[in-house]
Amino acid sequence: MGIIGWIVLGLIVGAIAKAIMPGKDPGGILVTMLLGVVGAFIGGLIGNWVFGVGIDRFWSLSTWLLAIAGSVIVLGVYRVIVGRKAVQR
Repeated sequence: MGIIGWIVLGLIVGAIAKAIMPGKDPGGILVTMLLGVVGAFIGGLIGNWVFGVGIDRFWSLSTWLLAIAGSVIVLGVYRVIVGRKAVQR
Protein backbone atom coordinates (compact mmCIF):
# COMPACT_ATOMS: atom_id res chain seq x y z
CA MET A 1 0.00 0.00 0.00
CA GLY A 2 1.40 3.40 -0.94
CA ILE A 3 1.98 6.47 1.17
CA ILE A 4 -1.31 8.04 0.08
CA GLY A 5 -3.14 4.86 1.08
CA TRP A 6 -1.49 4.93 4.52
CA ILE A 7 -2.51 8.55 5.02
CA VAL A 8 -6.11 8.02 3.91
CA LEU A 9 -6.38 4.88 6.05
CA GLY A 10 -4.89 6.72 9.03
CA LEU A 11 -7.26 9.66 8.71
CA ILE A 12 -10.27 7.37 8.57
CA VAL A 13 -9.20 5.14 11.45
CA GLY A 14 -8.29 8.22 13.49
CA ALA A 15 -11.92 9.29 13.24
CA ILE A 16 -13.03 5.74 14.11
CA ALA A 17 -10.69 5.68 17.14
CA LYS A 18 -12.22 8.99 18.25
CA ALA A 19 -15.69 7.41 17.99
CA ILE A 20 -14.54 4.38 20.00
CA MET A 21 -12.89 6.56 22.68
CA PRO A 22 -15.13 9.62 22.99
CA GLY A 23 -14.12 12.52 25.17
CA LYS A 24 -12.18 15.71 25.04
CA ASP A 25 -8.86 15.41 23.29
CA PRO A 26 -6.21 18.06 23.62
CA GLY A 27 -5.67 19.27 20.07
CA GLY A 28 -9.05 18.45 18.57
CA ILE A 29 -10.07 16.26 15.66
CA LEU A 30 -7.08 17.21 13.47
CA VAL A 31 -4.58 15.92 16.04
CA THR A 32 -6.74 12.83 16.52
CA MET A 33 -6.64 12.10 12.80
CA LEU A 34 -2.87 12.61 12.66
CA LEU A 35 -2.57 10.21 15.58
CA GLY A 36 -4.64 7.83 13.45
CA VAL A 37 -1.95 7.89 10.76
CA VAL A 38 0.69 7.07 13.39
CA GLY A 39 -1.63 4.44 14.88
CA ALA A 40 -2.11 2.76 11.51
CA PHE A 41 1.65 2.50 11.17
CA ILE A 42 2.03 1.15 14.72
CA GLY A 43 -0.82 -1.32 14.15
CA GLY A 44 0.90 -2.55 11.02
CA LEU A 45 4.17 -3.07 12.87
CA ILE A 46 2.48 -4.90 15.75
CA GLY A 47 0.49 -7.06 13.35
CA ASN A 48 3.61 -7.94 11.42
CA TRP A 49 5.59 -8.83 14.54
CA VAL A 50 2.85 -10.75 16.37
CA PHE A 51 0.68 -12.28 13.64
CA GLY A 52 2.91 -12.09 10.59
CA VAL A 53 0.23 -9.99 8.88
CA GLY A 54 0.90 -6.36 8.03
CA ILE A 55 -1.08 -3.55 6.54
CA ASP A 56 -0.56 -4.31 2.88
CA ARG A 57 -4.01 -4.14 1.27
CA PHE A 58 -6.40 -1.23 1.76
CA TRP A 59 -9.60 -3.28 1.59
CA SER A 60 -8.42 -6.15 3.79
CA LEU A 61 -10.28 -6.68 7.09
CA SER A 62 -7.01 -7.40 8.90
CA THR A 63 -5.62 -4.08 7.67
CA TRP A 64 -8.55 -2.15 9.10
CA LEU A 65 -8.59 -4.03 12.41
CA LEU A 66 -4.85 -3.58 12.95
CA ALA A 67 -5.01 0.10 12.01
CA ILE A 68 -7.96 0.74 14.34
CA ALA A 69 -6.26 -1.13 17.20
CA GLY A 70 -3.05 0.83 16.67
CA SER A 71 -4.95 4.11 16.56
CA VAL A 72 -6.82 3.37 19.77
CA ILE A 73 -3.52 2.51 21.48
CA VAL A 74 -1.80 5.67 20.24
CA LEU A 75 -4.81 7.83 21.17
CA GLY A 76 -4.89 6.31 24.67
CA VAL A 77 -1.17 6.89 25.20
CA TYR A 78 -1.51 10.45 23.90
CA ARG A 79 -4.36 11.17 26.33
CA VAL A 80 -2.36 9.82 29.26
CA ILE A 81 0.77 11.81 28.39
CA VAL A 82 -0.93 15.09 27.51
CA GLY A 83 -3.53 14.74 30.27
CA ARG A 84 -0.77 14.28 32.84
CA LYS A 85 0.98 17.45 31.61
CA ALA A 86 -2.27 19.44 31.79
CA VAL A 87 -2.85 18.39 35.42
CA GLN A 88 0.65 19.40 36.53
CA ARG A 89 0.24 23.02 35.44
